[in-house]
Formats: sequence, C-alpha cells, structure tokens
Amino acid sequence: MPYRPANGSCQRLSRMVGAFAFGRCGWPGGALRVQSLPSRMSTSSPRKLIIAIDGPAGAGKSTIASHLARRLGYVNLESGAMYRALALKAIEWDISFDDETALVRLAHNSRIQIEPCLGGNRVLLDGRDVSQRVREADVTEAASRVSVHPNVRAWMVARQQEMGANGGVVMEGRDIGTKVFPAADIKVFLDADPVVREQRRMKQQQIKPGVAAEALAAELRERDRRDRTRATSPLVPASDALVLDSTELSEDEVLNRVEELVLRKLNHPSQVLE
Repeated sequence: MPYRPANGSCQRLSRMVGAFAFGRCGWPGGALRVQSLPSRMSTSSPRKLIIAIDGPAGAGKSTIASHLARRLGYVNLESGAMYRALALKAIEWDISFDDETALVRLAHNSRIQIEPCLGGNRVLLDGRDVSQRVREADVTEAASRVSVHPNVRAWMVARQQEMGANGGVVMEGRDIGTKVFPAADIKVFLDADPVVREQRRMKQQQIKPGVAAEALAAELRERDRRDRTRATSPLVPASDALVLDSTELSEDEVLNRVEELVLRKLNHPSQVLE
C-alpha cells in the first residue's frame, strides 16, 4: 500500500524491532526530501551508509545529525531518546534508577517508537506522545542514571543495532561509533569547551544567568562525569572517528565538514577516511 501523509501530520511507517520501532513522519510528497547533497554525489553508490555521531551534551550532535539525515534522505535515530523514554517509565512506575534488574524487565515490557520529523524526533511510549516530557529536567537526570547499567546498555545496544542494520541512518549518541556500530561507514565525535556547551544549552532552554543557569551547568558537569567514567561504554572517541571541536565553529561550518566526509565516502566507498 502506498504511503500517504495524513494532513501533513506524523504518519508512521514503523518497523518493530523488539520493543522498539522507528518510522518516518509525513514529509511533503510522502518521502524525506534530499536537499543539497545529491548534486555533488556520484550516482554509482547505491548502498546506504551507517553514520555515527557521538559527543557530550551540548556539543551539537543532535542538531547536526538531524540536518544531515534530512539532506541525505536518511533516518535520524536519536539513541538518547530511548534511554529517556525508559527513564520516564521508571519514574511513572516508581522503579529505582539503581535497580538494574527491574529496569531491564521494564524495557522488555515497553513499546518505544522513534519517529524522525521535520521538527525533530517524535517519541512515543506505549502509544503516548512523550516528545516534550522526555526533554524535561527530571527525565534528563533519570536517563543519565539509568544508562550507567551494563545490562540496560546491552539491551539498548542490541535494539539499536537491529534498527540501523540496513543502513540509511544517522545515529547519534555517546557510544555509537565505539559500541553500537564499531564498523560504521562514518564516525564523527563532536566536542566543545564545557563553558560553551553550557551556554548553548542555556540558550536552547531560554535560561537566563542566575540560579537556574548554575544548576544547569552543574547538571551538565555531572552528566559528563558519569558518561566519561562509567564502566560500560564510556564516552570516548572511536579510534577512527573524525574529532571535531565545535567551540569556535558555527553550525554551518560543522555541518559542511561532516558533509564533505559523507560525500567522499559515497563517491569513493573503498577509501579509508581520515
């Protein structure tokens, strides 16, 4: 049956993978539009790539991944949204963030859908749209605590690998290039000075200098500490990743650098990227 968007809204074309699914929302014309990249690509590369973008909070990976996926006509899979959705359900079911066994059991009994849309990923938890709720501070903090458990991460990694196995995805997170897709076609690690990342997050959340800003900065520092020091899949660049420090780069400059990497791989599939 052909796909027809319903009144421009997010209509799912979801493929179930375990308890997870991902789909595409209703784009104009019934498909994701490829924008500027095709005119510069060779037409002899039909294979779709797996692109991994990792980095700490506030480095800009979600923005870059979303724009890049849109330009390529790929699906943008935000791995962090999966942890956030599980964390939200743990909050709602009053399950301790320290109870690894209960969290894994909860994951097996949850249905989480990730739907890339023009405005960013739409997140459904057991059929409910929780896209806004999973961005709130308590869920963000809970997701950081839930994600440290090895068995939770192992279960998530297996689902993510299934979701992206056929290529045509830009997956962003903290261990995509090192754990989820160590053989990804392209790996990018985005970083930036901690102060700059804090300022970006303040601007994003429209927080003015003061107590709230100080709390946000402390939260980011704690997330960095957890991510970089956890025993399973710590936040580190893959040995073959392009490491981009975006401290003094604009969004367009970062996107251009990543696009050039993609074009080289598409036009010269056997080339080893450096």
